[in-house]
Amino acid sequence: MAKEIPDLVAEARVGTGKGAARQARRDEMVPGIVYGGGADPLPLNIKYNYLIKHLKAGRFLSTLFNLKVEGQEDVRVICRHVQRDVVKDIPLHLDLMRLRRTSRIKLFIHVDFINHEAAPGLKRGGTLVAVRNEVELEVTAGDIPEKITVDLTGLNIGDVVHIQDIKLPAGAKPTVDRNFVIANISAPSGLRSSDNEEGDDAEEAAAEE
Repeated sequence: MAKEIPDLVAEARVGTGKGAARQARRDEMVPGIVYGGGADPLPLNIKYNYLIKHLKAGRFLSTLFNLKVEGQEDVRVICRHVQRDVVKDIPLHLDLMRLRRTSRIKLFIHVDFINHEAAPGLKRGGTLVAVRNEVELEVTAGDIPEKITVDLTGLNIGDVVHIQDIKLPAGAKPTVDRNFVIANISAPSGLRSSDNEEGDDAEEAAAEE
């Protein structure tokens, strides 16, 4: 199932150049432009508070958006650059790039853990430690997975789940070229304390000998 793509609502900007951009900012808008995709560049304005909300949500530069502009067909875009004021750190301009369905892009995909009840390590009181709740993958714009799934069935205390242990959606691949850790099953605190005490006793016995 493809991940639902969030909307990014903008207005076509009348006029170009610094004068039009300054006027947009006076009107509490952030000027921008969308380009690529075999179509002419289109100057845009986006409401300042609306854009700030998206920026604060995080991952703005790695989120695929459905750009909605009145009088234009909806198009999938990804932000390539946000110019900010060097002092106030507020957005001054943004560049959006149109994407075809076959375009390859990098996005952060949510990790879903299933079958907790089928993990012996969790039944014994172990804890699932999710090292990564999302993973950056290179995917096709027309086939973005909603999530990747980690099956916890059969996992015991001390077991570790790496990215290569997970079956990724067709056409998706990690952006990091190493077998990094996704999660592990850690021992319950009581068991860890018991192990430590046993280790201390063994050391003391060895010292006495």
